[in-house]
Amino acid sequence: RKTGPLELSLQVRNPEGVSKLQVVLDKQTFTLSVPKSDKFTSIKIGTVNMKDTGFHVIHIKGLSKSSKMIAEIASIGCKGPATVGMHFNQKERRNAASVHLRYPFSDTSRVIAFYNELTIPAGADQVHSYYMANGFARGYFGIQVNSEKERRIIFSVWDAGNEAVDRGKVADSNRVQLLAKGNGVVANDFGNEGTGGHSHWVYPWKTGQVYKFLVTALPDSATNTTIYSGYCFLPELQQWKLIAAFKAPKDGKWLRNLYSFNENFVGLNGQLQRRAQFGNQWIQRENGTWLELTNASFSYDATGKAGDRIDYGAGVQDGQFFLWNGGFEAPTAQYGQVFTRSPLQSRPAIDWSKNADSAVQIAHDYEQLNKAIQAKTIDTTGSIDGIYYKILKEGTGELVQTTDTLSVFYKGWRYVDGFVFDQTKEKPVSFPLKRLIKGWQLGLQACKVGGKIRLYIPSVLGYGMRTRSKDIGPNQILVFDIEVLSAKK
Repeated sequence: RKTGPLELSLQVRNPEGVSKLQVVLDKQTFTLSVPKSDKFTSIKIGTVNMKDTGFHVIHIKGLSKSSKMIAEIASIGCKGPATVGMHFNQKERRNAASVHLRYPFSDTSRVIAFYNELTIPAGADQVHSYYMANGFARGYFGIQVNSEKERRIIFSVWDAGNEAVDRGKVADSNRVQLLAKGNGVVANDFGNEGTGGHSHWVYPWKTGQVYKFLVTALPDSATNTTIYSGYCFLPELQQWKLIAAFKAPKDGKWLRNLYSFNENFVGLNGQLQRRAQFGNQWIQRENGTWLELTNASFSYDATGKAGDRIDYGAGVQDGQFFLWNGGFEAPTAQYGQVFTRSPLQSRPAIDWSKNADSAVQIAHDYEQLNKAIQAKTIDTTGSIDGIYYKILKEGTGELVQTTDTLSVFYKGWRYVDGFVFDQTKEKPVSFPLKRLIKGWQLGLQACKVGGKIRLYIPSVLGYGMRTRSKDIGPNQILVFDIEVLSAKK
């Protein structure tokens, strides 16, 4: 922070022999001899006239040694006018500060979905990095670099209560419940940063590629719970993948406190810079309308607040927000600074039929149904276009067609546990068949008007990977009894 002379020294020892070190600072090179000694000794390096403020790198290199050890360095000493106001960090952890972007919106918004696009530039995919795209009050969703060989997509939701470390101490009434997960996704507990339900999918995501993330929320005020589901769009397949769906207790609220962040989660390589681009943020409200989010405020964690690390920043580039942390560069943003990007007016188009796990899920559903048929725990008349059915009452009219408008009585329940999620009461309901789920459109073609049919609908022909309601989670086989009273062409 000041220019002028800087006197350097090393507190060093070599109990095994003598050695020589080379020290380089601002293109000035010094050589010093380290004598054999069991005690740390202060050895003067030299004086450098610091002409610029900001971060400077001191390179220390071993030139020669008379034993296996080169030297053990306890500290670097700095004296002189250039040390006035010098920034330093003596903590053992060497991680960069975590940095965040928070996306404000009206408190009156009833937000059921949060969409964000994330790109990691080439060279910014450092090991021990978590780039979080969709954060919310109860959880977080993004991509991670776990090692040189493994990368993950992570979606987690916090428990209720105040336990910070051990999930084994969390009461059942406070525990997040896993409802569903995608093919190959690992789901378990997490702790030590609050507790909750964790899910991850090992996936070799790439730099320079745009990844789309969607989190949905389905609150239920009656039970004071909210179902949070996380989906990632896989560009190589042009399909969405369900990561997981969790039911959070003591919630019953809409999506809130939306944010993104960069995290250096292991304190070993904070000297490497991390950078992420976040673009095209949208929220969907309860009435189905979408709203683009074009403002974001910058913040950082306790490491930044303590002044341990000051190399961080944020901004807008090419119509996207960006975050960076680490690398020992001068900061480019202040805590609380607000950034605004230009609207893209590119509303998300979520095609739920593009399910990356559809083939696997179909096989899984049919395996369950076929086992039940063989075990005679369910009875069927036959199948039509992938729908098992049983005629409960033979009709006298024509076969139903998908172009018909029907008047029906019906009851629907979950195959897995028999829970009835919907049914008609005293009066029938009417609707165009083509507006309903694919399973109804296909299965009812086996029923005549005046008849009654039972349909066993695989999840991909029902609501698929969507969280349709508080009673119908992702990947649910559904069963319907349907009595067709009339059909209008």
